[in-house]
Amino acid sequence: MQVENEDKKPLKPLRKGALVRINEKIFHDSLESKASDASTPSYVFEGPGEILSVKGEYAQIRWRRPVPDVWLKIEQLEEFS
Repeated sequence: MQVENEDKKPLKPLRKGALVRINEKIFHDSLESKASDASTPSYVFEGPGEILSVKGEYAQIRWRRPVPDVWLKIEQLEEFS
């Protein structure tokens, strides 16, 4: 599965071990955002989080903090640079 950015250019797929952060614009318009706490912590947008597993269109992410791992849609993620 290829992930696309806002310019519709194909990006390389995100895989296990990739460092990522959440794309704030895409996340705030998502069902996952509406089901979460209204004040999303800033570290998820700053990154990096590491992808632990990919299942279908979802990725399990571990942040470098003492917080639980989360599952998010891959389309809500962007590569950390």
